Amino acid sequence: MDIFLQQVVNGVVLGSVYALIALGYTMVYGILQLINFAHGDIFMVGALTGLTAIRVLQSFVPDAPGWLMMMTAIGAAVPVCVILNVTVERLAYRPLRNAPRLAPLITAIGLSIVIQTVAMIVFGRDPQQVPRMMPAEPFMFAVGEGEVLITATQVLIIAFAVGMMGALVILVEKTKLGRAMRATAENPKVAGLMGVDSNRVIVATFAIGAALAAVAGVLVASNYGQAHYPMGFMPGLKAFIAAVLGGIGNIYGAMVGGLVLGLVESLGAGYIGDLTGDVLGSHYQDIFAFVVLIVVLIFRPSGLMGERVADRA
Repeated sequence: MDIFLQQVVNGVVLGSVYALIALGYTMVYGILQLINFAHGDIFMVGALTGLTAIRVLQSFVPDAPGWLMMMTAIGAAVPVCVILNVTVERLAYRPLRNAPRLAPLITAIGLSIVIQTVAMIVFGRDPQQVPRMMPAEPFMFAVGEGEVLITATQVLIIAFAVGMMGALVILVEKTKLGRAMRATAENPKVAGLMGVDSNRVIVATFAIGAALAAVAGVLVASNYGQAHYPMGFMPGLKAFIAAVLGGIGNIYGAMVGGLVLGLVESLGAGYIGDLTGDVLGSHYQDIFAFVVLIVVLIFRPSGLMGERVADRA
């Protein structure tokens, strides 16, 4: 029971990160029908930018408290990632809006490689150590007859994820920008005729997705204690899987898909040895993400919360 509860906690933490990144994928797809495969690299830039900001802070305040380092890292990472993602949209994706779908897809993959290469040149090839910003001693909670451990950083990840996802829901459902985003996603031409500036909506969508990815990058770097230029590839890929799993284009689906994927992956890592007779170890946990995606797409191609084409028509 202790292993199960601990893996559930780990899965919620992991799923919270996937959900934050997946929201960027699903928002852009919902409006542009475009998969921004460079989004995982925005997450990476956020982590490395946050680390650079922390080092600058420490050069002036050597004994800076952890909360100040965290706020400085997020405060630096968010605007840098927003500017980068908006620039990517303006220079790379906007000219290809009316092009065949294969063109922006190839462009997105190329941008991912370019961003990784530039990050490697700027920050170096080796993993960078991230200073500890939160207490290392885990908290112990009794749950029934079992006990679970959770660190302050993991609590912060969950809290940030819940807060930012809640704020996003309010923005989409209750604000003028949110109505414009929903109208553009439903029918861009009609939304334009009603006075909605689609370019502003698209820029705002890229900016919001970048901000979420930037915060996720800083939190993940803090949790694992390091950041490096290829760190965005696998989380970005899994976040894309989470978006598809929940129903690409559906923000609630991205949240649910992220949590489901995190739980499946974490529980799989905890029990894969028992399930395979110790043939496979916990480092094979990545296979669960793809197995779950294949199974869901076989039985529900639109995802867990996606609309069926017949229903939508």
